[in-house]
Amino acid sequence: MAARKFGTAGAECLTWAMNTHLPGLVASRYRNSLIVAFSTGNVYPLRSASEGGALESTPTTPVGEYAQSALGRERMFEYGSAKWGTPVTILRLNYAIDLRYGVLLDIGQAVNQNRPVDLHMPLVNVMWQGDANSWCLRSFAHSQSPPFVLNITGPETLSVRDIAMEFGRYFGIEPQFNSEDGPTAFLNNAAKAQQLFGKPSVKPSEMIEWIAHWIRQGGTMLGKPTHFQTRDGKF
Repeated sequence: MAARKFGTAGAECLTWAMNTHLPGLVASRYRNSLIVAFSTGNVYPLRSASEGGALESTPTTPVGEYAQSALGRERMFEYGSAKWGTPVTILRLNYAIDLRYGVLLDIGQAVNQNRPVDLHMPLVNVMWQGDANSWCLRSFAHSQSPPFVLNITGPETLSVRDIAMEFGRYFGIEPQFNSEDGPTAFLNNAAKAQQLFGKPSVKPSEMIEWIAHWIRQGGTMLGKPTHFQTRDGKF
């Protein structure tokens, strides 16, 4: 799961070293192990709501050096699997959520602080971190050569505007927005994973409620904005 995203702009070589070179070393060192490697839905193209989320069969078209290097990570494990027969699962994750970090926290904090919510990325998929961890561990049983690719995220396609409005109701604040809804977003269809593992145990409405309470009580934050609204791949 070692990877680098934020700070890529201006230090692209370090991002490639972390996201592509290091996985190559891991693939070689642990060639006789089962490997589950996290990737990202950013390797897929932006999609409209009518298209729905990208499937595992959707051609990859990564935008920007972070997403390109993440696809490089996949290719290193794919190479190792082909060369040594290593059983591998590649997980393309969209937006894991924690009380201290994540897309929902970014939106909730903006609403609570009366900052405009950016709608350039109008839709998101999210998944509670505990559910992502559970699916990750269970995916070892499906590792194979060539690698088994699996999207992991929640089944809902959520409107950023609607999420902000829901936080607004908890805080008694009318959300502000600084743009119109963008035409497309990074959307991920995890139907295959849900067939294997069932639906996530935590619903988006529960995450929003928990995070709103966490913000109100001054809970500890990691202080790492996700920059989920970025469309040009420059992090």
